[in-house]
Amino acid sequence: MWQFLTPLAKKHSRFHSGRNGFTIIELTIVISILMILMAMSIPIYRSMILHAKETVLRDNLHKMRQAIDNYTNDKDGAPPTLQDLVKAKYFREVPLDPITGSNQTWQVKLEEEASGRSGRIGIRDVFSGSQAISSDGTPYNEW
Repeated sequence: MWQFLTPLAKKHSRFHSGRNGFTIIELTIVISILMILMAMSIPIYRSMILHAKETVLRDNLHKMRQAIDNYTNDKDGAPPTLQDLVKAKYFREVPLDPITGSNQTWQVKLEEEASGRSGRIGIRDVFSGSQAISSDGTPYNEW
């Protein structure tokens, strides 16, 4: 097809115009599409991160409650502090609360009466120290 075009027509053809780069309209369209994709993906990413933190919180609470029960059965009395679970080697360290990002914010619920031979009041349950609301609508400190 190009053989029939004159050299002048070839010079002004879209494919052989000698232009380098893109027009401002083409760049605007590409940037707009990228912005739309980012606007759709950021909320999805944030919800995935929140879901992962909630899963870790549930797992940490389950493990801590299980360690409290094991300590209570093994030592014939509930642990006075979470640090006692570490001292007794039920944990290497107190797990992080993924919502608050700290292992110092756990809220403990103590027994109403001393249990076992120790005669001390110990931890009965543990909760997150966060006041935030979870994705299912309940506060984290009620899990």
